[in-house]
Amino acid sequence: MNAPTPQVIKMYAKREDIFPREVKGHYTRLRWICLILTQLVFYGAPWLQWNGRQAILFDLVQRKFYIFGLVLWPQDFIYLAAMLIACAWGLFLVTAVAGRVWCGYSCPQTVYTEMFLWIERKFEGSRSAQMRLKKAPLSFDKIWRKGGKHAAWLLLALWTGFTFVSYFSPLHDLAREAKTFNFGPWETFWVLFYSFATYGNAGWMREQVCKYMCPYARFQSAMFDRDSLIITYDEKRGEPRGPKAEGSCIDCSLCVQVCPVGIDIRNGLQYECIGCAACIDACDIVMDKIEQPRGLIRYSTDRAMKQGLGAKEIRQRVMRPRVLLYTAGLLLFISAVFTTLALRTPLKLDVIRDRGSMGREVENGMIENVYRLQIMNTTEQGHTYRVRASGIDTLQVVELEDVAVGPTETRAVPVRLRVAHGKGETGSNKIAIELTAVDDPSLSVKEKAVFIVPR
Repeated sequence: MNAPTPQVIKMYAKREDIFPREVKGHYTRLRWICLILTQLVFYGAPWLQWNGRQAILFDLVQRKFYIFGLVLWPQDFIYLAAMLIACAWGLFLVTAVAGRVWCGYSCPQTVYTEMFLWIERKFEGSRSAQMRLKKAPLSFDKIWRKGGKHAAWLLLALWTGFTFVSYFSPLHDLAREAKTFNFGPWETFWVLFYSFATYGNAGWMREQVCKYMCPYARFQSAMFDRDSLIITYDEKRGEPRGPKAEGSCIDCSLCVQVCPVGIDIRNGLQYECIGCAACIDACDIVMDKIEQPRGLIRYSTDRAMKQGLGAKEIRQRVMRPRVLLYTAGLLLFISAVFTTLALRTPLKLDVIRDRGSMGREVENGMIENVYRLQIMNTTEQGHTYRVRASGIDTLQVVELEDVAVGPTETRAVPVRLRVAHGKGETGSNKIAIELTAVDDPSLSVKEKAVFIVPR
């Protein structure tokens, strides 16, 4: 008896290439406006100057973060963390109200995929032309179109990688090094890393990043509710579908052809949907041609679709308790952060006592302790500071002139403090060291320290 023929069961379906069809319409124009605005900010911000230096620069080498007139040091990392928290909170708020509009209009993956698709159409033509070119045998026409497309992709990716690194290393230094091909090893690595990440994600992986790599698609349902805006298909109006059917949907499949992730929105909301609304524009064009009302596919909510609510009722349910809670929390958080920044003293002082000398007796029986002051001037103006000490009777600073510290500079200064014989308690005494700008008395900071009186 012959042995049964083994069967191979494939656990994963082979990826089918997606060739999104070009579409025009209201939401397409809106996506391109968002694309242009975001990329003007991204590519243009490093060229902005402020007080003779780059306006936005996260200088990792110098450990200083410049955001226009604000200079943050490693000790101020809490503010950067707060900015990220505010952005995440804002994303939750926007998602609760309008679904995945971030993904459809502003996400870098969506933006660069759109840019790469535009380049692809310039070289290879429309959707049908791209499909024919893929099946065509190797020829000079195919080589120059494919090669030109990839060359343009790589140039855009390299420009993107260079721009991204310029937020962390001064742009003018990078530009000068680029002219002489004299990048440092780390700059070379990160420029190439982000260039090939852009080229790979936007040129090759495209919708796979949204489907399999992006965590946002997985937990978005936790932020949705029945009143969140989503892309919807009006099944009651559209079915039964077909060219001669009673429903408004003529089953032209244009909504599928324009979808950048290749889904059929008529099957209901799917986690792959990025909310770009390309299917809405395509469907509206078809509805105009067959003289049917627009909105077979539209932005709506789950509650509106099930209860037949109109646009007015949808707007009335925008400011619901969940949204109000998100909004109030976000506004309070942002207000607290900016208030803290506004009240922040742009002068920092660290006091480190010399542990090699617990306290010693000097001339005239005076007791002396030695400290090192780490002075950080976080402003972009130089200042001269005066050091004072208090906490013990007769406590004084010995032979220390006023200390000059340049703009955004750190300076370590040794300081000797003395008290007269018999003053202070034996052992540890709490004191305070105060630093005040000579030219601006309001610029002052005080730090606690300990003065040791030996037995």
